[in-house]
Amino acid sequence: MKIIIHRGTSEIGGTCIELQSGSSRIMLDFGMPLVNKQGGNFEFDRYKKLSNQELIKKGLLPNVEGAYSAKPGIDGLIISHAHADHFGMMHYLNPQIPVWLGKATYKILELNNIFLNQNNNIPNPRYFKHEEPFTIGDFKITPYLNDHSAYDSYSFLIEAEGKRLFYSGDFRAHGRKEKLYKQFIDDPPENIDCLIIEGTNISRLDIKMKTEDDIKDELTALFKKSNSINYVYTSSQNADRLVSIYKACVSSKKTFAVDIYTANVLHELSEFAKFPTPLKGYSNIKVLYPHTMTSMLIENKYSDHVYKFQPYKIDKKLISENPSGYVVNVRPSMKIDLQKIETTGGNLIYSMWSGYKKQETTKKFLDWLESKNFTVYDIHTSGHANRETLKQLADALNPKSIIPVHTFEKKRYKEVFDQKVIEANDNEVIGI
Repeated sequence: MKIIIHRGTSEIGGTCIELQSGSSRIMLDFGMPLVNKQGGNFEFDRYKKLSNQELIKKGLLPNVEGAYSAKPGIDGLIISHAHADHFGMMHYLNPQIPVWLGKATYKILELNNIFLNQNNNIPNPRYFKHEEPFTIGDFKITPYLNDHSAYDSYSFLIEAEGKRLFYSGDFRAHGRKEKLYKQFIDDPPENIDCLIIEGTNISRLDIKMKTEDDIKDELTALFKKSNSINYVYTSSQNADRLVSIYKACVSSKKTFAVDIYTANVLHELSEFAKFPTPLKGYSNIKVLYPHTMTSMLIENKYSDHVYKFQPYKIDKKLISENPSGYVVNVRPSMKIDLQKIETTGGNLIYSMWSGYKKQETTKKFLDWLESKNFTVYDIHTSGHANRETLKQLADALNPKSIIPVHTFEKKRYKEVFDQKVIEANDNEVIGI
């Protein structure tokens, strides 16, 4: 079996891994970069009009033979989860290449197309399930559901030519699937030849991660003592966080007002697990209709995504009459709507990666709220494993070798792991 990490050996994001066995070739993830070469936030809009060849020359699109040509040379793409740094460049691939992913991940990508104007069209999706093996050419793949900040995230055991490779994907052990992680550690697959493991937090020494219950408790305490409105700026796809906010609202007797995008995410995911949605009887969650987004949905003939929540609509006037009774999920694009909520100030809970604060749009939004007498609180926990958890997973699998991916600090791996570490470079061919 041959491994080629086309991108990800020296950066977080943009993960793209190729595996070869005999005449079979598969891809693990096909992500968009998170940072540019200068270390700033990657902004893809400026490159959208470039051709595939131009993107390849700039190092933005992986140079994968047969990935973009009329006759595809790739037997399948496996998407580990619905974060753009793992799927964001797949629309450049030849559409004849089969795409394998979790069913909930597919639903999230569909919503991305509708609400975020993305182009994640998958003509014939192939779905996998936790611990149910499937095959692509010479490869046998077994998915393992992960604890991560993206719902429906997976690791994979991949077997070919008598070799066994394990790809960690993105994972942690302090979210709402902590028990699933512990079950895996207690009974891991054996005889692993190579572990490709993410290292987002490999350089953060002795860091203890807050759990989602810790987040819920912090939010509850803040909401209970608050006599003003509470805004929460978080990802609408961070399902664990949305549940933490909802539970904190229940404990503090406040109504959770979510925008129409978040309402659709929660409703779609409620088909797979117990998520709060007003369409299934959760009474203290209401739906806010941002003007720009609502108009866009109706104009693009997605009115069904709007009107099904109409009975649970909360308007800005009602919030203004009792601002302390509401927790509202917000984002910069909602500024025009928030201006219509009458309040003398309040709390803004920032619950995302701190790096996004460097983006101009986010910075302006936070500055604007602070100018309106809002106090900004950072209440967040990482979607990625700390050093202790990374080592625990490696020790449980005990591979013959480890390859770093999804990290800026691959040289730190030898400080953490007892197993042999192969410090691969992008596009290097490694045989196992």
